[in-house]
Amino acid sequence: MAARLTVQEVKGLYDKISNWGRWGADDERGALNFITAEKRARAAKLVHSGEIVSLALPLSTKTTPDNPQPVQHMMLHSGPPGVAALDYFGMAPHGMAFTHLDALCHVFYQGKMYNGFSDREVGRFGARKCAIDVTRDGVMSRGVLLDIPKAKKVEWLDPGDAIFPEDLDAAEKLGKVHVEEGDILLLRTGRHQRRKVKGAWDPRREGLPGMDASCLEWIHERRVAVIGCDAVSDIAPSPYGAELGLPIHIGTLVIMGIHLIDNCDFDALAETCARLGQYEFLFTMAPLILEHATASPVNPLALL
Repeated sequence: MAARLTVQEVKGLYDKISNWGRWGADDERGALNFITAEKRARAAKLVHSGEIVSLALPLSTKTTPDNPQPVQHMMLHSGPPGVAALDYFGMAPHGMAFTHLDALCHVFYQGKMYNGFSDREVGRFGARKCAIDVTRDGVMSRGVLLDIPKAKKVEWLDPGDAIFPEDLDAAEKLGKVHVEEGDILLLRTGRHQRRKVKGAWDPRREGLPGMDASCLEWIHERRVAVIGCDAVSDIAPSPYGAELGLPIHIGTLVIMGIHLIDNCDFDALAETCARLGQYEFLFTMAPLILEHATASPVNPLALL
């Protein structure tokens, strides 16, 4: 197994992979700039069978060990007398239970968010910089699934298991794909397959698998636009403790400006990709236009 980087080595890596200023001092879109109109047009040509797969978990209203803050669903009006039924939904999208897109204002490092904007740009008023509504036109590009358990010939990764760059390479080889500029990188750890077999667990106590910080340089070299994971991309809890609690979140959201999709469900997609022998596809996602917000619940789709 590869050696884990030290805290100081991770911090030094941040300087090496920074995209601050790459698209101008005022840029708030980050690595979404890698997705061009030409990239989207090429991605659309990957649709052959016409099959479509949702990559999202249900917005559960049930309290479980991995969902301590379930969605609130209340009926404002239902049944007779009347002509309509009306709902109310309330949710906290961040965490480890709901499929959501992290805005670039979600995480700070040394008092800064992406592109050097101050953390003071976020307050009770919401976010004045790098909010989720920079994605108001949606996200569409080539999606690539890297099925890490399948490449490692296991059913799933266990909590605390680390994904190293060589694991990403092996999953590319398995899928006969090469992650490139403007791609949506989707990482399957097998989290939900494990849950089906062993039951729910509290990821804040027992942990989740995730990428080792050494993967950040690999991601930077490939010019990835967005990363989605069936866990939260980071190993949980962090192997670096409080000093560097979310090294992948910091390296992607803050340093490289890469939006993250947490808590996806890739099990159906993995089965479809294996059956079709196709691990690249058209990826589409339309986050809610929530002005000044730090996240949006999403239902990403893969079209093959």
